[in-house]
Amino acid sequence: MNILAALRQAEAKLKKQADKVRQQLDALRAAMKILGGKGGSGKPTGRKKRVMSAATKAKISKATKERWAKSRAAKAKGKR
Repeated sequence: MNILAALRQAEAKLKKQADKVRQQLDALRAAMKILGGKGGSGKPTGRKKRVMSAATKAKISKATKERWAKSRAAKAKGKR
């Protein structure tokens, strides 16, 4: 009977610990919700991802291609 009593005591102790952890988790989720997070979704919290318009992407792409073309032309000119 001593073993059974010890097991019941261990069970009660673990239940107390589980309740304490649940309370801490609830407090943490509440804090995340207040700060603007989704709460446990695993996704980053904070600002939304910025979206570029198609025109802006095209403008950046064109400028980058022009810079690379200029760089390649300068290299080719220097080798000859």
